[in-house]
Amino acid sequence: MKNPAHIIHLNTSINAGRENVWEYFTKPEHIVQWNNASPDWHTLRAVNDVQPGGKFIFRMQAKDNSFGFDFSGTYNDVVLHKYISYTLDDGRRVTINFFAADAHTEIDQTFELENENPADLQRQGWQAILDNFKKYAETISSSL
Repeated sequence: MKNPAHIIHLNTSINAGRENVWEYFTKPEHIVQWNNASPDWHTLRAVNDVQPGGKFIFRMQAKDNSFGFDFSGTYNDVVLHKYISYTLDDGRRVTINFFAADAHTEIDQTFELENENPADLQRQGWQAILDNFKKYAETISSSL
């Protein structure tokens, strides 16, 4: 990882078991349901090979088709239900820890900043996606 000043740390607590949270976080059919920072964006498709050396690509696009991009990278380390680290195609690193806490799962995520957008904007975007994930995971878990 880079200088700590260039790293953002996020966390959330999800009212669901760690194995379910892992599934919702890593399976493409779930990723397309929650992976957006605002209601005017969506993930059109997701391919996700969650293993060391495996690749992922999430096609993210504005719903009005005015802009889109591929969020993609390669997994470095994966510990089932516990830990993921990956490197984005632009070289930035991301780590995600999944901690079991009673009937909850704590997610701690760090990511390296890119140079195009202000740190606060990046933090807000990544946090919004994590918040969408929390809402989705809790909704799905409560319906089981």
